[in-house]
Amino acid sequence: MTLKIYCDRMSQPSRAILIFCKMNGIDFEEVTIDILKSQQHTPEYKAVNPMCQVPTIVDGDFTLFESHAILIYLSCKYPGVASHWYPSDLIERAKVHSVLDWHHANLRRGSVGVIVNNILLPLKGLPSNPQAAEEAEKTLEKALTILETFWLKDGPYLVGRSQPSIADLNLVSEIMELQLLSEELHDRLLSPYKKVLQWVEDTKSATAPHFEEIHGVLFKTRKEFHELMATKSGKTE
Repeated sequence: MTLKIYCDRMSQPSRAILIFCKMNGIDFEEVTIDILKSQQHTPEYKAVNPMCQVPTIVDGDFTLFESHAILIYLSCKYPGVASHWYPSDLIERAKVHSVLDWHHANLRRGSVGVIVNNILLPLKGLPSNPQAAEEAEKTLEKALTILETFWLKDGPYLVGRSQPSIADLNLVSEIMELQLLSEELHDRLLSPYKKVLQWVEDTKSATAPHFEEIHGVLFKTRKEFHELMATKSGKTE
């Protein structure tokens, strides 16, 4: 049976899984769950994933959610997956796990907080919480500093690796979500981190042409969001 991936290309972890599958020649059926339309909360999808989140995979009679777990499963199941994505060496594999564990409580928490307070709440006509926005920026800046000075200190990819792993895919997809921010805020947050910016570019190149293809929806939505924000603020492009 064909692997099914329930996902939304606006979702950072969904994009990581789609890129991974395309890079490794894994056949799959993409089932879009539009999170901006709250399709993840429908009874039909809740029967697939009771957590009401994307992504989810269904592989025969096996269902799995949580993107890190999905990428590990796919790396182990398909023999054609290149070894650099999920190294067989115990120590190297443990290093990859350490970044994945760090990701959710640090980079992801900061990134999501910044996006929610600067994009999603204003688009919904809801007031932003200045204190929450400031705290999210601090969390994001701390995470970016750790990326710059620790995780990327020994090589072009995370934990000193010479080629990207599943951790690189996950974390770069996270940082790409910041494209939704205004150009001014995006540059203010990211421009101090030269290693991080180079790492993003290196990962794009290593996963071409699939990276740009999978992120196409994000780039299109960014333009739409910026036009809506400009309209709400009384400005025109």
